This record gives sequence, structure tokens and C-alpha cells, in this order.
Amino acid sequence: MNTRKEQLAAFNRLLDIMDDLREKCPWDKKQTLESLRHLTIEETYELADAILDNDLQEIKKELGDVLLHIVFYAKIGSEKKAFDIADVANSISDKLIDRHPHIYGDVKVENEADVKRNWENLKLKEGKTSVLEGVPKSLPAVVKASRIQEKVAGVGFDWEKPEQVWEKVQEELTELNEEIKAGNTKNTEKEFGDVLFSMINYARFINVNPENALEKTNKKFINRFQYLEKEAKNLNKKLSDMTLAEMDVFWEASKKLYK
Repeated sequence: MNTRKEQLAAFNRLLDIMDDLREKCPWDKKQTLESLRHLTIEETYELADAILDNDLQEIKKELGDVLLHIVFYAKIGSEKKAFDIADVANSISDKLIDRHPHIYGDVKVENEADVKRNWENLKLKEGKTSVLEGVPKSLPAVVKASRIQEKVAGVGFDWEKPEQVWEKVQEELTELNEEIKAGNTKNTEKEFGDVLFSMINYARFINVNPENALEKTNKKFINRFQYLEKEAKNLNKKLSDMTLAEMDVFWEASKKLYK
């Protein structure tokens, strides 16, 4: 691994390159905070994919792409005389010190739950009127639900045992089934949302990240289905021309390869 001196030199090299690109490259010169936004979101999802695949080399590459965006935003900020990369680094450093009084102060904590509770209380003291203010509106729904539940739990609004949450899941499933039987489309959607929300809450109690779990299932399904497509192609058949029973043979085989 690199020394701290080598790490700082590498970061300084990136800053120098960013200065060059902003001055000399037609594409880089045109970029704004707004034009980079969708690209940053894309890079973040690519990093998330690499993490789920546990591909360390790809993670390194994607982290570089995300770091470039951070440096890019800071460069634009400096051109606007608003902030530079030092301000960005000092801002997060100050916040980390303020939010960790059990490390940089005399506050005592017993466990992770105490740390989270202190974190949310400190944010309220900083002027926030709600613990939910920090949940971005544009987050994907599953991630947003997880963050909402984590934040309210941080101030004590939570179930005591996993069994209680599972009972809530069962209750919501019953209510959903009742609305489906009644043919009430509007209420069915509402109850379906309640089921998802309660399942996401239950995931927290059994130490499962629901976003990761669902994405891993997505990847597994894609791999299995593409295996099915490949095997059908080997037989010179189209899936649309095959019966479900024929497809199921390959599907069962795919389960042994992608678990």
C-alpha cells in the first residue's frame, strides 16, 4: 500500500490534471454543476454494481470515477469563488469531529445504537427541525424507506423485537389480500406499499440490506434467464415458440449454475 506522502502526491496529481482539463479540453470546459449531475448518478450506480459483484479492481476504477467528479465539482466551485477542494475536505472533517464526540470529546457510548442516536440528536441541535430532513427526495424508494426507518429508529421510534415487525408484515399482507378480493385498485396499491415498507423494516431487524438483497436477486434472475435464452438458441428455437414446460427444463438447470 502507498504511504501517506504517496497518497497526497497522487491526489495532488489529480488536482493538477483537473486544472489542465478545465483550461484546455473543450468538453471539460463546457461542464457545469448541473451537466455533471446525471453523470455522477450513473457513476455511483456503477460503483454500487462493482461492490455487489465484489470486484475489487472494478471498485478501484469506479472509485476513481467518483473521485474525479468530486474534484470536478470543487474546481467549478472555486471558479465561482464559492468553495474549493480544501473547503470540501475541511467541511466534512469538521462535521465528523462534531458528530463523534465519543472520539473527539468526553461523551461515552456503549454501542453502535448509541452512536446513531447521538448522531441524530446532534443534527437536530444544528438547526434541523426534523430527523427526516436529511433523506434526499430523489432517492430510490427502497433506499429511501430504509433511510427513513433508520433515522426514526435513531431517536427511539422503533419496534423492540423482530417478532413484532414480522407480525406487522403479516397484518399488512392480510389487509392487502382483503383489498385485492374487494377489487379496490386504489387501496390495493396503498396496501401493497405498506407491505413493502414493513418488509423493508423487517430486513433491518434481521440485518439484511433490502436494496442489496433485491439487486442480487435481479442479477441472479438475469443470469438464469440469459442462460435460458442461450440454451434455446443452441436448439435453434425462440423462447416465444417454446412451452413453459420446455423452458422450465433449462430454468431448473440454470438454478444449479446461478444460486
